Amino acid sequence: MTHAALPHLLAAAEDDLRQVADIVNISSQAGRTATKDFGVYNMTKFGVNGFTESLRQEVTKKNVRIGVLEPGAVDTELISHNTEEIRNHLNATNLDAIPNPLQPEDIADSVVFMVTRHRRATIAELWAMPTSQA
Repeated sequence: MTHAALPHLLAAAEDDLRQVADIVNISSQAGRTATKDFGVYNMTKFGVNGFTESLRQEVTKKNVRIGVLEPGAVDTELISHNTEEIRNHLNATNLDAIPNPLQPEDIADSVVFMVTRHRRATIAELWAMPTSQA
């Protein structure tokens, strides 16, 4: 997706009106801290973080801002897409113990914050955490 979008974003960043373009990748707190039984998920999120930072370094001087949003617990269908055995294991790890997870609109608000900064500022990394999550 990034490969297809990047030429258009580089051209947009040269536009006299805004003079900047943005890519925001969505990762997870699991891309910062590995946890038992989540190795593959951790690997994919660490990969998103590494790719994002590498790309940021490659295109930042061309006024394309690259950032990664790393949310904590979000109220999504993620757990429901697993088998019953995995859901039972996840419940045993207390993933559902966070009483007020973030909502999708919290993630959208974070992305809006990242892309509406003045063109001189890049939010390269942003955590969005439920207040109740340790």
